Amino acid sequence: MEVGQLQRQFVDYLTSLFREGFLDSQFSQLQQLQDESNPDFVVEVVTLFFEDSERLLNDLTRTLDQKCVDFQKVDAHVHQLKGSSSSIGAQRVRDACITFRSCCEEQNTESCLRCLQQVKQEYLLVKSKLETLFRLEQQILAAGGSIPLVG
Repeated sequence: MEVGQLQRQFVDYLTSLFREGFLDSQFSQLQQLQDESNPDFVVEVVTLFFEDSERLLNDLTRTLDQKCVDFQKVDAHVHQLKGSSSSIGAQRVRDACITFRSCCEEQNTESCLRCLQQVKQEYLLVKSKLETLFRLEQQILAAGGSIPLVG
């Protein structure tokens, strides 16, 4: 596939991620921080988000599996996940975390477990979408093109 086609595909795909609410303007701001001196900035930041999120989701699963759930601990983990998803612009993950935190306030284990499933689902969706986006970037660069800015 030629560079122009790949770039159009990249722009269309990224535009759809914004339109469908997976990403917000914070992701655009991350992209603007990337330059020749740090060409992998966005991938590095998002990879850290993936690692951090997986750890937090595992911690949340373990904490909610306890006989006596420590809702303060659950809320602290959700708060952390909300912050890191906000920092990369993962809007739907952040929104699911906001709902999750209100379930923590009610100290309702069943609701928290449902919220955890929702957060996991949104996280896996955005992870898959971003991995696809990064593969497109790699194809553009491999073809000798540059990554178009969107937004």
